[in-house]
Amino acid sequence: MISRFAGYRLPDAARVAFYDTAFVGPQLGEWAQKAMRGPSGWTVPERELMAAAVASWNSCPFCVGAHRAVAVTGIDEAVADAVLTDYRTAPIGDRFRAALSFLERMTTAPDDLLALDARAAIDAGVTVEDLKDAAAVGAIFNIITRYANALDFEVPSPGDFTRAAGMLRKRGYT
Repeated sequence: MISRFAGYRLPDAARVAFYDTAFVGPQLGEWAQKAMRGPSGWTVPERELMAAAVASWNSCPFCVGAHRAVAVTGIDEAVADAVLTDYRTAPIGDRFRAALSFLERMTTAPDDLLALDARAAIDAGVTVEDLKDAAAVGAIFNIITRYANALDFEVPSPGDFTRAAGMLRKRGYT
């Protein structure tokens, strides 16, 4: 019914959250809401781009598309795409680049994540609180991307991602 009212197929992530609460539970939504929309030194688009980057490192096309679509509501599309291609050369500030470097290590080589990685981010201007916020985004999306892949979420069209982004930006994760 929601899909008919919205005029597009509700993305699988929303379908699981709305219709199979026993699977994801309200706690996951509350955690995502706090990480993605709670008070932070990171903007909502920055956190959404962090989520898309984690999704990219985890080879989750559904989450890359969904969170890139929300990120570009406040970040230039070319910048978002540059970050997703290679954040090391993207036209972003050192602070955001350092947070992404930390998240990449956390996502792709968690056993190798060291205090030195945190120190490098802090030395680049990331506060301890901002690093905790970025790590929360990374943690939740390391879970979500894996269940999205395990459940083989259908990847909507770019237009459907754009339409759904408005709802996700407005409603959040709960």
